[in-house]
Amino acid sequence: MEPLGSSAKQDKKVTLNASTLAMAVMVIVLLVAVVFAANSNEIVGWFVVVISAGWLLLAAFMMFGLKRGADKLNSSLREATAAATPRAQSGSVIIDESSSQRDMKLDHSFKIVQVQARVIAEQREAKGEDYEGMIDRALETIQMTAANARDMIKPAKPMDGEIID
Repeated sequence: MEPLGSSAKQDKKVTLNASTLAMAVMVIVLLVAVVFAANSNEIVGWFVVVISAGWLLLAAFMMFGLKRGADKLNSSLREATAAATPRAQSGSVIIDESSSQRDMKLDHSFKIVQVQARVIAEQREAKGEDYEGMIDRALETIQMTAANARDMIKPAKPMDGEIID
């Protein structure tokens, strides 16, 4: 989230200015250490140069590494936003969980009816010993499934009573 009255470009510019300033300070420290080491020509001065060069390299590594990581994160965020935009514009639909469960149960009921219809068709063609019993059981299953499905479709009875706060 951004504060009111600011933009992401301003924040990025401030970050780059601060990192540029920090790098400039590290370069100045290195140059001053080199000048003093060259003037005094002592081993301690050159140790200070090596240490300040190490800090400069560490700061540069951190600055460029963080910048690269931030750029990757920013591009990933842009890709995710671009991928989510068409779904959001297509019209969001809020699905009630109870209606979703009801739809799954109705779907299951219709599958049962299809299976039983296939059993009836197979038994009519087979005309085996027990084909009439199988057809009767399949028709009974269809009737029970249809009754259950119709009960799911009927609206729930409204609640009545006193509201207590």
